[in-house]
Amino acid sequence: MKKDFIDFLLELHKKEDRGSLAKLRRGVGKPPGESMEVYSVIGRFIAEAKSELEEYALYLVATLYGLYPSESAEKYNFGASFAQLRLRQESESTERRFVAILNSNFEDLPQHLRQAVNLLKSKEVHINWLQLLNDILDWQRDDYKVQRQWATSFWKEIETEETRQAEKTEEI
Repeated sequence: MKKDFIDFLLELHKKEDRGSLAKLRRGVGKPPGESMEVYSVIGRFIAEAKSELEEYALYLVATLYGLYPSESAEKYNFGASFAQLRLRQESESTERRFVAILNSNFEDLPQHLRQAVNLLKSKEVHINWLQLLNDILDWQRDDYKVQRQWATSFWKEIETEETRQAEKTEEI
């Protein structure tokens, strides 16, 4: 069901369904139920949700997708996408913002993600929407699995790129 949901969102972008995407955007920053227009677009998926958490995650990802309708970066998690942003911006504030996301509790996550998605959009860095959906569902795990994976991906991408740049400099 989750893959079908993401495929549905990607199809909205592909078909340039601006009306549906606008409805999703109007739900950004609002809790489920406050912007009923969102349900007119994703209601059939919400009806299949197995829990309130799943409904919440579907709603959140749909509204974020409305902000930045784009192809999905299949090989990345959000940490790797944010690393690409950091490499394009070369700003220390990007890293601080990323750490704030990692440290955020579940209630604050939507606000952090909304700001992050806008930043990623500004630099045309793609997001793996299916992975983001799964990660939101697992955000509250006691072992912080998602946060650890994002952190590992973020700093690995940064280190790998910095190593490549250093090797290029040495060759010159």
